[in-house]
Amino acid sequence: MRTPQVEAATGLPRSVTIYEVGPRDGLQNEKTVVPATTKVEFIRRLEAAGLQTIETTSFVPARWVPQMGDAEEVLAGLAAAGGDATGRRRPALVPNERGLDRAEELGLQAIAIFGSATETFARKNLNRTVTEQYAMFEPVVKRALADGMWVRAYVSMCFGDPWEGPVPVDQVVEVAQRLMDLGCAELSLGDTIGVGTTGHVHRLLDALDRKGIGSDRIAVHFHDTYGQALANTMAALRDGVSVVDASTGGLGGCPYAKSATGNLATEDLVWALTGAGVETGIDLEQLVETSVWMAAQLGRPSPSNVVRALAGPA
Repeated sequence: MRTPQVEAATGLPRSVTIYEVGPRDGLQNEKTVVPATTKVEFIRRLEAAGLQTIETTSFVPARWVPQMGDAEEVLAGLAAAGGDATGRRRPALVPNERGLDRAEELGLQAIAIFGSATETFARKNLNRTVTEQYAMFEPVVKRALADGMWVRAYVSMCFGDPWEGPVPVDQVVEVAQRLMDLGCAELSLGDTIGVGTTGHVHRLLDALDRKGIGSDRIAVHFHDTYGQALANTMAALRDGVSVVDASTGGLGGCPYAKSATGNLATEDLVWALTGAGVETGIDLEQLVETSVWMAAQLGRPSPSNVVRALAGPA
């Protein structure tokens, strides 16, 4: 298999942690429900390819996101297969205290909450205002921390909102600060509809840093609607970020924001980082094989440029 020519780039971290969101964010918008056994196999293949951190599922009510209605079955299948189902590097999304109850019953050690930087999306995704979301998340984070869990905070609509348009940087910073003040360990900045640009990335990261949220506590989560996800990610890495959310095969979308297309493809990210001399710990060949396999399960080709280039037509 062809590999990128390595030319070490300056200004980038020596290594990057890829936070794989394919099994959760990647699959959640699929109209046809993927069997739990397929999801388990997907995660096991990701593990074999070297992905260390994998977001496995979401404890949202099935009536909200039917694709995620099998969380307990998926985690039980992972455990039965000998995989890590509940460890610190196997977080799951938890929307509220009921979701936390389910996570705690299964012994999860890591969770993520999912906030919004805009009022419209907060209403559509959480049925709350931006202010009300903090009251919903506060007991979740407090209980999780008391139980020794690792907690991540997602903030969606950080760069643009399909209903409200451009999102002011100060507005994003205020939401981020409120969520991190709850005690979260990591903040993932979401470009939910993929409208971000490199200058905007620099400006937001600089504003967060001035408020005491440094790049060592930040992850970035870019969607590739306008083909800017990789460029925006590299811009963030040059600002000191070293955790990147990505989805194998470029799977993804958002059930509440129809203009949101797929996530940054993990393969595209690994190719770029490998070529820049940045360590990821990922076996690209196995990752591409996993994407081709998953694409076959879904009945369509992978949107990843690297997968198309290396695997050829299905």
